[in-house]
Amino acid sequence: MQSDIEGDIENVDGVMRITRIRVHYRLKIPAGTRDRAQRALDTHQVKCPAAMSVKGSIDIETSADIEEI
Repeated sequence: MQSDIEGDIENVDGVMRITRIRVHYRLKIPAGTRDRAQRALDTHQVKCPAAMSVKGSIDIETSADIEEI
C-alpha cells in the first residue's frame, strides 16, 4: 500500500488551522477481494482513532486506486 496525503492550512478567525486533509491510497490486493477492500475503505474513518479525534474540526477526504493482482 502507498498513499499520498495533502492538507490545507487556512486562516480561521486569525488563527492558522489545518482545515482539510485528502488521502489517496494506491492498493494492490489479491484478486477477488475488491469488495472487502472497498468495505474497509468505506468504514475505516470511524474506526481510526486519529480521524475520530479531529472529527468536526478537520474534513478528511479519502480516495483510492485499487489494483487486483
